[in-house]
Amino acid sequence: MNSGNIAESPTKQARYDRAYLRMATEWAKLSHCKRRQVGAIIVKNNIIIADGYNGTPSGFENCCEDSEGKTHWYVLHAEANAILKLAKSNNRGQNSTLYITLSPCKDCSKLILQAGIKRVVFINKYKDSEGVDFLSKAGIEVVQIMNPFSENEQ
Repeated sequence: MNSGNIAESPTKQARYDRAYLRMATEWAKLSHCKRRQVGAIIVKNNIIIADGYNGTPSGFENCCEDSEGKTHWYVLHAEANAILKLAKSNNRGQNSTLYITLSPCKDCSKLILQAGIKRVVFINKYKDSEGVDFLSKAGIEVVQIMNPFSENEQ
């Protein structure tokens, strides 16, 4: 149950889950995207090993939408940015937990699986559930916590 995190009890794990989701929410605020700001934190053994938010690749103008308000095709999702940052580091994603403000799309779900992430905790649901369905089918634990700012939700 606590893959990627050291927690002594389900209640303690729930407290950590809410805290990391609040951090992901703060990280999302760094995004320059107007339509949707998404933040991601990857945690292993209660240590943040990578983070990311949705945005343009390095070297591109930090503008996610075109003149009609549509997201540019090359914008990277928060979890993809976090996984890419992890790949550049000396850390490994094996048995870690991804905390993200929006459930992953199907393309990012493939990256999550390949990175060895064993648990995904999110706040809001993406427009389709294919990514979450894929992760569940692959044996990755997926948890939704709709209000990480409430101490009552587990």
